[in-house]
Amino acid sequence: MEELVSGRQNLTERGGETMSQMEWQSRNNKPVRLTKREIEVLSLIAQGRSSQEVADALFVSKRTVDFHLANIYEKLNVNNRVKAFRRAAQMGLIPVEAFFGEASE
Repeated sequence: MEELVSGRQNLTERGGETMSQMEWQSRNNKPVRLTKREIEVLSLIAQGRSSQEVADALFVSKRTVDFHLANIYEKLNVNNRVKAFRRAAQMGLIPVEAFFGEASE
């Protein structure tokens, strides 16, 4: 898998264990980094919101949200929202507890 550091195995070859953020690499062999806004967009998408709902919440256009999603997909080497959330969670880029932990009031 070209986006991983040479000599490392992909997730399924390692028995499904999660890998740290530093082990994951983008296509250009740099560690994956999401901007604060990309994390906000991905977090709202993970809550089940549509692009338009995310746009309304962040006071931007739907086109801007879609632009952020395209950047996220490229950085994480995925092609949809579910895969983006899963990859970002595996990499520790987004706080999974916020979605699956105890509900706060």
